[in-house]
Amino acid sequence: MSGIVGQEAVAIEDLGRAKRNVVILAMAQGILGAQMPMNFVVSGLAGQMLAPNPCIATLPLSMIILGSALSARPLAGFMERHGRQAGFVLSCIAGAAGAAVAFAGLWYSSFLLFTLGGLLTGVYMAAQGFYRFAATDCAPVSYQGRAISWVMAAGLSSALLGPFLVRQTTDLVAVPFMATYAAIIGLNLVGPFLFAFLDIPKPKASAAGATGGRSLRALIRTPEIAVAMICATVTYALMNLVMTSTPLAVVGCGFETSDAANIVSGHVIAMFLPSFFTGHLIARFGAARIMATGLVILAGAGAVALSGVALGHFYLALVLLGAGWNFGYIGATAMLTKAQRPEERARLQGLNDAVVFGGVFLASLSSGGLMNCLSGNVQTGWSAVNLAMLPFLVLAGGALIWLMLRPKES
Repeated sequence: MSGIVGQEAVAIEDLGRAKRNVVILAMAQGILGAQMPMNFVVSGLAGQMLAPNPCIATLPLSMIILGSALSARPLAGFMERHGRQAGFVLSCIAGAAGAAVAFAGLWYSSFLLFTLGGLLTGVYMAAQGFYRFAATDCAPVSYQGRAISWVMAAGLSSALLGPFLVRQTTDLVAVPFMATYAAIIGLNLVGPFLFAFLDIPKPKASAAGATGGRSLRALIRTPEIAVAMICATVTYALMNLVMTSTPLAVVGCGFETSDAANIVSGHVIAMFLPSFFTGHLIARFGAARIMATGLVILAGAGAVALSGVALGHFYLALVLLGAGWNFGYIGATAMLTKAQRPEERARLQGLNDAVVFGGVFLASLSSGGLMNCLSGNVQTGWSAVNLAMLPFLVLAGGALIWLMLRPKES
């Protein structure tokens, strides 16, 4: 009897710690995360202002994604050795340094320097991707889905704060966007104070002779893991493909930078608002069905974007794009988390995010070429960006259908 009571006390303590960590990670998502929509709005426009060739205007944003892809696995290994807290603080330092280099690039009118700043910013972006995993580190299994959803839902604050700061800082000084990057530096300086309250123990060192779980090949061959990685990559890459070109398309169609910021704000709200109930939907209907719903919504976003270039079309397409990303990405995260073993956590999460951000990098890099170089017409470029979604939606949908129809293993 006393053993049962002791187990219940431990479970209550673990749940209390998990909820505290979720609050801190949610605050980080809402405050520090504001720099990501700021970068998404400003990087392409500033790149277009500095780039020697309009075809590479979105390269600075692509370098943020590349920095994320290159740093995801090393950052996961660093956190495994030194803990989540140290990794998140390190990422804030990198985020501040990246914004400072971009600031210098604008000051000296150097496209190269501005682009290098994006590479450092990518380290922060990779770490932000680990917030959702960190929320489950101390959480009971029954609470993990909700923990992921609550942390992601806090991105709603970043959706409001980031574009607000863009509107307030774009023309605050003589060189456009310089004050925006100064604000991003300030956001990153909040991070170390916030993460001082995070309570996630460092992973225990493996005992001599202990195995580290399945090999990477075996992990990738696991159906749930493979499909989760495919759907997460496609969902995130297509969202980034369209979002990267959106400010260029909006301004190119004769609207204002403030309109682009408002549209991105609506998009980011749609990315995170469903998170208040996505976890409950996953618990009720299963991750696979929620991922499938996300893919259908993404297809709807493409259809709306292809139907016109009025402000209403941009708003609706980007709202659907955000909601589709939410269902697809959180569903894939939940499926991946359920399929991993504790000893495989760091390796699998690092591998997953390296693959995801690798795909996002290619999408971001392609976005500028499709938008600016396929033709001299903004509308033709915008249509090409949205048509490019189709084959990848078919790929992810096919993988998901295969998983749902295959016989269940005992």
